[in-house]
Amino acid sequence: MTALPCRAGIGFKHAHWPAIAADWPDIGFFEVHAENYMGAGGPPRRMLAALAERYPVSLHGVGLSIGGEARPDRDHLARLRALIDWLRPARFSEHLAWSTHEGIYFNDLLPLPYDAATLERVARHVDEVQEALGLAILIENPSRYLDLPGSTMEETDFLAELARRTGCGLLLDINNVHVSACNLGYSAAGYLDRFPLGQVGEIHLAGHAVQLDAEGSRVLIDAHDRPVDAAVWELYRRTVRRSGPLPTLIEWDNDLPGLDVLLAEAAAVESILAQLPRAARAGSEAAHA
Repeated sequence: MTALPCRAGIGFKHAHWPAIAADWPDIGFFEVHAENYMGAGGPPRRMLAALAERYPVSLHGVGLSIGGEARPDRDHLARLRALIDWLRPARFSEHLAWSTHEGIYFNDLLPLPYDAATLERVARHVDEVQEALGLAILIENPSRYLDLPGSTMEETDFLAELARRTGCGLLLDINNVHVSACNLGYSAAGYLDRFPLGQVGEIHLAGHAVQLDAEGSRVLIDAHDRPVDAAVWELYRRTVRRSGPLPTLIEWDNDLPGLDVLLAEAAAVESILAQLPRAARAGSEAAHA
């Protein structure tokens, strides 16, 4: 596998393909969602093959239900392994969530209680996934809208222990941190101070929507449909000042704008990374080579 550079990346959308192929923009990497490319061929695979000839690819899954009660689906893992063997992505990531139960598939990434039993089950599933895929994966922190009863661990401690037990890495979604902190009433900066940054292989940034619940209170929704919020940019600056440069994705999946808008968001990432001290840049780049 190629390394994922400590630069900005954007998600690959078919609507942007003509503009990408016409100009091959100076971008660090592209992310693709694994489940969109599990077919045997066709135009999507041809576009992805051409893209992967020129850019590193970060492969992002949404269907493994790693936090579910059942073992990861063997057929899904086999299709995913075939895609990875064909594409040779720089990274593969999944979510700390569940989305299936007793053969029923939900169109959501659903939350988990953070306790010893859940940690044991998720670690077992991560081990199984990594063995089936033949690589270490990244696990992403979720966006949260409520506290589940029964949790006995902080999310940051849960993720740190999961990485320690399984050897997986972590994907730090800073928009998810901000969304969860605002919805549940804790400090996003304090959360990031506790996050095990040494295990982070990639960062995600995205835009979020604001809605009102039945009681008139503000609820932040991880919408991926607008530019990165100013508060999230500030959390990102704060994080990379501690961690050094890390591969950073701009996520934009809904109400998709033109490619130029995503490239402008990516340029803002590149500007922040370029302002980091030279020693921090050199150390982080060497660690991710």
